[in-house]
Amino acid sequence: QVQLVESGGGLVQPGGSLRLSCAASKSIVSFSTMGWYRQAPGKQRELVASMTSGRTNYADSVKGRFSMSRDNAKNTVYLQMNSLKPEDTAVYYCCARGTILFWGQGTQVTVSP
Repeated sequence: QVQLVESGGGLVQPGGSLRLSCAASKSIVSFSTMGWYRQAPGKQRELVASMTSGRTNYADSVKGRFSMSRDNAKNTVYLQMNSLKPEDTAVYYCCARGTILFWGQGTQVTVSP
């Protein structure tokens, strides 16, 4: 069983920055895809960013503001979020695709004055 543990969420003012981390219980090189999703209250979970074979894709709503990276030695992926907006408020989930899709427990990000 793989465990993914997110951290780094919190309350930030509009225009601020946060960096989310997702630590995996096994080597992340074994996963074909690592990704970040988010779910706002009353909305469906949506893809924020994903990384496959070294290629990173972003949702249009976060392009130019968010950046996904990884540290294989630490079995950790990151989501750097800059120029945050109130509409970025959501629970952010890390996921990893191996034989099945694994999910973390989520971390709350709230963007508010």
